[in-house]
Amino acid sequence: MSALMYPEVRAAVAADDSPDLSAPGFDLAAHRERTRLASLAEPREDVASVEDVDADGVRCRLYVPAGAVPGLVVHAHGGGFVLNDVDVHDGICRRFANRLRRPVLSVDYRRPPEHPFPAAPDDLDTVVGWLRREGPPGPYAAHGDSAGANLAVVAALRNPGFFSAVALVYPFLDPRGASASWELGPASGFDPAEAGWYWRQYARSEADLDDPDLAPLLSDRLHTLPPTFVATAEADPLRDEGEELARRVAEAGVETVGIRCLGQTHGFWRHAASTASEPLVRQVAGWLDQHLS
Repeated sequence: MSALMYPEVRAAVAADDSPDLSAPGFDLAAHRERTRLASLAEPREDVASVEDVDADGVRCRLYVPAGAVPGLVVHAHGGGFVLNDVDVHDGICRRFANRLRRPVLSVDYRRPPEHPFPAAPDDLDTVVGWLRREGPPGPYAAHGDSAGANLAVVAALRNPGFFSAVALVYPFLDPRGASASWELGPASGFDPAEAGWYWRQYARSEADLDDPDLAPLLSDRLHTLPPTFVATAEADPLRDEGEELARRVAEAGVETVGIRCLGQTHGFWRHAASTASEPLVRQVAGWLDQHLS
């Protein structure tokens, strides 16, 4: 299988020097810290306020744009469940809040291998409970990219009726990697071996791989979702599983919008340097505005 990558995407994939996370003795903590510091060194937009908050023991960061209108988006960051945090996603959350004109609550959920499944979805549940009781006023939407999109849709499935909308960017859904788009292979910039390593860190056992709270494509509750938006990337191995989720959600009777970003591969959404990032951020913000207004 092949897929078109635009020239800037091909160049970025060719220049990628990401380490082998599964190499014996690899220092995951040091890698996380290097990524965090590099992300914080990048230019960032101003927002009216940024505050770290304790949501019943779950660290979150609340971004409030100037002239904020009612509503709040709960954001779960990507990174294969294992990598990244609220600092790595600080830049994109600032941009996202400004385009949304609404607060964004970025959740610093617990990560494997230190805290395997179901720690992360349990943390999202805790945040929902905190919002119900004492959080900023709604309506609320759930949003995430990659593994964070998995957590966002699971949060909506575990808390039916709470979210008014769910917006997912290239969701990471199938621990068995059964979709044909995985045949794109390492040349796409997302090696199937890397994906498998993430799932092995996240799942406690083989049985977890069949749990709908880990693999939401297996859920029999998709009909309980609110209006759902799914964006995929043409040259992303996750493309087919994201589009299959959109199809199943639509077949379940839920208002669904799915788009495929041509010429792109995994990871572009949060990087301002990508010419496709800003249009998608604005499109997601515009769709959420329809459902939070």
